[in-house]
Amino acid sequence: MNNQTKFAIIGAGAMGEAIIAGLLRQNLTSPENIYASEPRLDRCEELQIKYKIKTSPQNVQVLADADVVLLSVKPQILDKVLKELKGFIPSEAVVISIVAGATIEKISNGLAHQAVVRTMPNTPGQIGKGITVWFASNAVTEKHLAKAHLMLQALGENIQVDEEYYLDMATAVSGTGPMYVYLFMEAFMDSAVHLGFSRHVAEKLVIETIRGSVDFYESQSVHIADLRNKVTSPGGTSAAALYYLEKAGFRTAISRAIWAAYSRSQQLGKGKLDQNPEKSNDKTD
Repeated sequence: MNNQTKFAIIGAGAMGEAIIAGLLRQNLTSPENIYASEPRLDRCEELQIKYKIKTSPQNVQVLADADVVLLSVKPQILDKVLKELKGFIPSEAVVISIVAGATIEKISNGLAHQAVVRTMPNTPGQIGKGITVWFASNAVTEKHLAKAHLMLQALGENIQVDEEYYLDMATAVSGTGPMYVYLFMEAFMDSAVHLGFSRHVAEKLVIETIRGSVDFYESQSVHIADLRNKVTSPGGTSAAALYYLEKAGFRTAISRAIWAAYSRSQQLGKGKLDQNPEKSNDKTD
């Protein structure tokens, strides 16, 4: 356990709380070394009671002596937060951002602080089962990375990339990814209910089918298409279902959705939003 590393969580919403919970659950630090800011007093009190950490409605108040500063706020208020924190980040601290679309340059300039790690976690990180993609600025030292890794560990697995533009791609794939999975599961469950299964049985069938399929894939050393082929017998039920999915443009819809998410991530980084997602999908044609 590293009881000496002090964390300042700027924005203790769902992901901010997930990191707090992960740090404590995995014994990576102790409650007295975690400081979190949230504008609502009732939320501050809730976090204090639940995790025994220190909280404040004022962002600047949680920065003193912090080794790691986490930016966990909505992209729409990032500029305001950066302006508020500028000049108050401890000189030896590393800043970690989980703000979608916000570039290292934007954060570094906004805070007047060069040691920044930009990350893209996903919601399964709330139970320590996530995947986080990250990129570090040139000013981030090995000492900084050792501290940053504590926070990354709290969320689950992580992958370092060597170019920052991969973060927008990760936002569209793994960051937004749980939504694709949940939508598919919802449609899968509803279809099972339509066939005649009870809701309870439909949920159990879908969850265990997906869980088992992923586990089985990880146990094999073959391409995923090979596994699909093995369960698609000529003239069988899988072949009939696959024909309909292909005819309905299933693969194209997934590709377009991911491209739209990627384009929106880039727009967030530039501080503007194109309200017509169809324009973003031309590359998938």
